[in-house]
Amino acid sequence: MDTKVNDLTACEQELEVTLNYAEILPEIEEAYKKEKKKLAIHGFRKGKAPIQMIKKIFGDSIEYKASEDIANKKFWDVVNEKDLKPISTPQLTDLNFEPNDKLYFKVKYEIKPKFEVKKYKGLEIEKPVFTITDEMIEREVKHLLKSKAKFEEAEVALDENFKVTVALQKLNEKGEAIEGARREGLAIDLSEENIIPELKIGALGKKLGDKFDFTFVDEHKHGEETHREEVKYEVEVQKAEAIVYPEPSEEIIAEISNKKAKTLEEFQSQMKENYLKYYERQSENTLVNNLLNALVENNPFDVPQGYVEYLLGKMIEGERENYKKYKMPIDENNLRESLKPRAEWNAKWQIIMENLAEQEKISVEDSDIEKIANEEAQKTGISVEKLIKFYKNSNRKESFLEEKIITFLKENNKVVEVDLSKKDVKSKGKKK
Repeated sequence: MDTKVNDLTACEQELEVTLNYAEILPEIEEAYKKEKKKLAIHGFRKGKAPIQMIKKIFGDSIEYKASEDIANKKFWDVVNEKDLKPISTPQLTDLNFEPNDKLYFKVKYEIKPKFEVKKYKGLEIEKPVFTITDEMIEREVKHLLKSKAKFEEAEVALDENFKVTVALQKLNEKGEAIEGARREGLAIDLSEENIIPELKIGALGKKLGDKFDFTFVDEHKHGEETHREEVKYEVEVQKAEAIVYPEPSEEIIAEISNKKAKTLEEFQSQMKENYLKYYERQSENTLVNNLLNALVENNPFDVPQGYVEYLLGKMIEGERENYKKYKMPIDENNLRESLKPRAEWNAKWQIIMENLAEQEKISVEDSDIEKIANEEAQKTGISVEKLIKFYKNSNRKESFLEEKIITFLKENNKVVEVDLSKKDVKSKGKKK
């Protein structure tokens, strides 16, 4: 068997294979046996005709038909033998079979491109810093206490700790009421942060039956164009209720903390600790995203589209299961369009990661897997042997490699902490 690997582009190869007839004869004979079972020849029961007669009558058609299957099998034999790494469905681009002589074929396939990763050290990578203040904790406690609050009717909404019920009457450009455009019994909690400021200001200090005008600005996009429309309303206050918060007794604290705390101080301390843990995870995730985005931006290359399609298919399959689980209709065309940018990014990062691992000689050895298994066994109680077997069977080696690469990148780049209260977090790395 003669083979030749041609590099067509950085991410595409072509394999040429020539085999003499003797090398494919076992597969040819097997094809005859397979076809014999299906054939009915006059004078013989189905599947009982002699092989020589079948060869004489159907020989060329059977062998030509078998040649494509043989080419496919031999292609994968060469892939294993030469450690080729196709990452998308191979395409048979040429097939020339000459009975009793030879079989020649060409197969084109995509590969992950090999290149030198650049600009991956000495970057300044921003990491957001989330400051947990006492005001944040107090606000959250107040929000939870509201679920146990009572509402007492009042004549006027004095401050933000009130809920008002209003009627909204839509007005035309002349300020006249539009018939059929009135909404009754709309409840507005003035203590909520996301309430429209003009509506809150208008409602404060108003007595039952008082009215005030309110203009709502509706901005929305149609394609690339932004449409802006002002809608005028007359608001009538129909009811005002004071929000009466309960005292943070031991019973109330036990309820809103799911029995995890007894006192307000203990609950506040637990909440602050939970917030810190949550924001630390968010901060670390953002740092990693910024770091990986920097490498992807600093190393542009043509990504193999077959690999993108492979990753996209896995993403869609995962989403399909989620939609099925929640019995939701799925529009796969829209889903494909929305997920494709993420699939392209993932394809780029995976290829950069593998090249960087080779460049920096970073790998995952059995000793690494054993160490991880020992650490996890102490946390879960599962035996080290079971964990090692699970890691190897589930191909966790790739995720372990990514963790080692990320650790390496953190150690070789400068982390710049950014206070979110003063600056927006960026998603780019800057060369020092």
